[in-house]
Amino acid sequence: MLADSHCHLNYKGLVEEQQAVLERARARGVTAMLNIATRESEWDAVLATAEREPDVWATVGIHPHEADAHPHVDTARLVARGRHPRVVGIGESGLDYHYDHSDRDRQQASFRAHIAAARELQVPIVVHTRDAEEDTLAILREEMEQGTYTGVIHCFTASANFADAALELGFYISISGIVTFRNATDLQQTATRLPRERLLIETDAPFLAPIPHRGRPGEPSFVADTAAFLARLRGEDLEELQTYTARNFHDLFSKTHPA
Repeated sequence: MLADSHCHLNYKGLVEEQQAVLERARARGVTAMLNIATRESEWDAVLATAEREPDVWATVGIHPHEADAHPHVDTARLVARGRHPRVVGIGESGLDYHYDHSDRDRQQASFRAHIAAARELQVPIVVHTRDAEEDTLAILREEMEQGTYTGVIHCFTASANFADAALELGFYISISGIVTFRNATDLQQTATRLPRERLLIETDAPFLAPIPHRGRPGEPSFVADTAAFLARLRGEDLEELQTYTARNFHDLFSKTHPA
């Protein structure tokens, strides 16, 4: 069992041979994939893939880079699309101050709208955060005071202190192929001490292909390579790590459990 908790199957680099990409993932033991939306124009295609493939599920959301272009996507709009039976989470949403492709106030407003939708639908929010730890954490805490919700910090690259704070809020932490990079020593140290009951694995495909696939478009099959690296890093049995991270995926995204 392996779960890729975050991929973009409808992005260039994967969509052109989507069926072959899925078959390669299944051949390496991937039994669940979460296809993530980042802009409204993607929602129909992301949902169509999830409707067609029984081991693929979907989210609806607006990436922080896209917040300026989507002022009309409010909580009500997210909730309406999020009621689709194959939608198991809201996002990805959050804050990205590294590039500032969207106004920071607009990013924050969009982030809060996504959290409200996740809370109303009782599904997790998929959080993107880059160079915005303080504001991300402040919003997560403030919104938790308005009513509990669950979620995951995807493609985790933040500080160990941020990981601890997210875990205290009940969040899961998802590790991508970045952990295999030679210069990712801080992330590797954090990954060794994450509690197994809150650990997920992802590819963020077609981005961030892990070693030994650097320079190629990422794809969900590569989650097996990240799992193998993590097992060695954490001193754990590979099959056990694969099993518990897949179980964590289904526990967090509970709509993926068989009826």
